Amino acid sequence: MSTKLSKTRKKDPYFQREAAKYEQPLPSREYVLMLLEKQGKPVSYDQLCALLDIHKGEEEMFRRRLAAMEREGELMRNRKGAYILPERASLIAGRIEGHADGYGFLVPDDGGEDLYLDAKQMAKVLHRDRALARVIGFDRKGRREGAIVEVLERANSRVVGRVLIEHGITVVVPENKRISQDILIVAERKAEKKLKAKAGQVVVVEIIEQPDRHSQPIGQIVEVLGNYADPGMEIEIALRKHDLPFEFSAQATAETERLPDKVRKSEWADRVDLRDLPLVTIDGETARDFDDAVFAEKQGKGWRLVVAIADVSHYVQPGMALDREAMERGNSVYFPRRVIPMLPEKLSNGLCSLNPDVDRLAMVCDMDINTRGTIKEYRFYPAVFRSRARLTYTQVWSWLSGAARPESALHQAVQEPLQSLYALFKILLKARDRRGAIDFETIETMMLFDDQGKIRDIVPTTRNDAHRLIEECMLAANVCASAFLQKRKQTSLYRIHEGPTPEKLESLHGFLKEFGLTLAGGENPSAKDYAALLDKVRDRPDAQLLQTVMLRSLRQAMYSPDNLGHFGLSYEHYTHFTSPIRRYPDLLVHRSIKAALAGKHYSPGDWEEIGLHCSMTERRADEATRDVVNWLKCYYMRDRIGEEFDGTIAAVVPFGVFVALDAVYVEGLVHVSELGEDYFQFDATKHQMLGERSGQRYRLGDRLRVRLVRADLESGRIDFVLGTPPESAPYAAPDAVPPAGRPRGRQKSRATGK
Repeated sequence: MSTKLSKTRKKDPYFQREAAKYEQPLPSREYVLMLLEKQGKPVSYDQLCALLDIHKGEEEMFRRRLAAMEREGELMRNRKGAYILPERASLIAGRIEGHADGYGFLVPDDGGEDLYLDAKQMAKVLHRDRALARVIGFDRKGRREGAIVEVLERANSRVVGRVLIEHGITVVVPENKRISQDILIVAERKAEKKLKAKAGQVVVVEIIEQPDRHSQPIGQIVEVLGNYADPGMEIEIALRKHDLPFEFSAQATAETERLPDKVRKSEWADRVDLRDLPLVTIDGETARDFDDAVFAEKQGKGWRLVVAIADVSHYVQPGMALDREAMERGNSVYFPRRVIPMLPEKLSNGLCSLNPDVDRLAMVCDMDINTRGTIKEYRFYPAVFRSRARLTYTQVWSWLSGAARPESALHQAVQEPLQSLYALFKILLKARDRRGAIDFETIETMMLFDDQGKIRDIVPTTRNDAHRLIEECMLAANVCASAFLQKRKQTSLYRIHEGPTPEKLESLHGFLKEFGLTLAGGENPSAKDYAALLDKVRDRPDAQLLQTVMLRSLRQAMYSPDNLGHFGLSYEHYTHFTSPIRRYPDLLVHRSIKAALAGKHYSPGDWEEIGLHCSMTERRADEATRDVVNWLKCYYMRDRIGEEFDGTIAAVVPFGVFVALDAVYVEGLVHVSELGEDYFQFDATKHQMLGERSGQRYRLGDRLRVRLVRADLESGRIDFVLGTPPESAPYAAPDAVPPAGRPRGRQKSRATGK
């Protein structure tokens, strides 16, 4: 590299960052954008190379960098091929969010106000594509309206959907309702005859021509999954609909096969031997991967708590195919009756599962805790140990509560450390209360299945003190991990949870005012303020309503290299250390801790980008699981059409109210047109629908009796109409003025176009 070139490159404000990542650093993205801004005019590729002293040998990599910047909307080319800044052309880059009714929005990358896209504009793109758009005015609701100028990146190469054949023409209706365009299927080649699908079947389509202003998307069927009601079909659909990786590559499989079947003595080197310590695992009855073991004992006036976590980082090293695929997955996905693991079974249920009576490698957090529940000292170290017993929450709670006595000699032998754990748990729980962590009470449910894999019943699950005991142990270890990394100045991923946004907080204050309540803390409430208000309203009849609205005011937790604290748990710093078998961020935290212990620094790449990716995979798993659960519930309710149920309004939206049933733990919609013959106005702040003429009010938390009229598998919709309320339980809110009788006809609504 010439002296002249070095000087030019070193003018880059981010030169040191690029030099740390690449042997021959290219100009940073920021420097390219600064230079284009300085030029103040379109710049050709050759001019850009000359300005930045790009060598012939660097051109291919430089073209790739420019192409990536184009894909991400950081720059664009005009009709002559010259590079320009999108903002100079008044263009906005963002991602497309489609709607089932055909319209959509462009969500700007810079966090600005969304652009409304009508059906004509949405014909050019599909849900989750990236595009550049221009503001062309405002729609009748006052929203900014946009026009697509250019598609930067296509997000859908394969789509799962249902085959529809009309007049000899085959189309596939996407399962994802945000993709509102049907995909036209081209005539099959001879080699593809075996993939011919029948009308109504579920298939996977490869899109061979993306949509544009003149034509709909065109595709070929590449996989026939079967019929909607086939066992397990709901999971097969969800995997493909949400792009969940569910098969390991041949390379990852080969790496797994080369791993040993058991821990070898040669792997004990430099590890603390804890095989004499009676550590135990405590999990649910159906759990198969055990990644944490615990032990506690009285130590002077305080306590010693040992949390041993499976040492996944010993087996899954950076650069391995296993590591790349674990990162791509981000986490394990737990569907009813099926798990899509982050790691192959040999690791997740074998080498890295803390099964009893076998040697296992672990990363250990060893803590000294005083009588006020404060962690006075802690240390991390690699260890080898043997879990003394695989226990369940039900077992442990039966012993701790005195409902049962341990019968086997093995179970009798672990009673002393279990009693110590329980005593320590009570201390940690008091410390949690003093800290002011928010504790929302929610009902968890479990599905019971028949031999055909369909729901037989849905029952509530009970959290006991054995669950909470393990939770407190894990919280303590996670806090120590974040403190350790922060103290050693080792970058890693924190689990952050920010407080409410100003907009949500203003809405919450307005809602609480209706009930004569206030949330302390003004414009900057703490978790303690939330916890105090929750405790104050806990015995009120509308407690569930108030708790739900408070919960919805908070932001979603995510992963980030920036330590912003955890609002809900009321921690100044917090990370995830305790589940490296099923969460990739935990694996990265383990590597960071090991590097810090060795006096080194670890970096897998761009921490912020990895944090965003892991946050996305977590949401993706939640959405896929929700789809499967909703489908199973829909199937379960098909045989109950016409039945009436009691329930609670769980959500109020512009087009109706969602009702959660008491007995079967299923939610469905009462459309606004079924609420009565009146004009109903939706009030987002008060979470209610209010009839203009009647004064009839339907508010979040109100009780309703409803009748099931529809359970549609293809759309996943469960629809109710109002039932007949029992005389002893009036459902109208106190300040409503109900009509003499609740009319049954269709109603006119200004609240929605649906």
